[in-house]
Amino acid sequence: MNLGTYFEIPVDDLDRAIEFYSRVFSCDFEKTSIHGNEMAFFPFEVGSRGITGALAKGESYKPSLTGTLIYMDTNDIDSTLRKVLGSGGQTLFPKSEVPSYGWAAEFKDSEGNRVGLFQRL
Repeated sequence: MNLGTYFEIPVDDLDRAIEFYSRVFSCDFEKTSIHGNEMAFFPFEVGSRGITGALAKGESYKPSLTGTLIYMDTNDIDSTLRKVLGSGGQTLFPKSEVPSYGWAAEFKDSEGNRVGLFQRL
């Protein structure tokens, strides 16, 4: 069993974050409000591998480089990092090998969060 089931990435500007993540990961978002917080859900496909989450704006959500780190799956880290840079993000940790598993990298998003990327072998 994989313990992780859902994640939320704190944002200050929901529309700016949606634009950033849409460009980087080529996905659409579903906007809603839950418990007084603005949310934009990443796509979710029942039965697919991995977990899903949302961009979250609200009083208790504070973007940070030092909080929990989530790794997003990608088939091509190099291409994804180029999209990050082209969308106003910044590389924090360059593509590096994770022996026997694949490659990892980290970037700073439009909101100031540290987010990881992982590409499987």
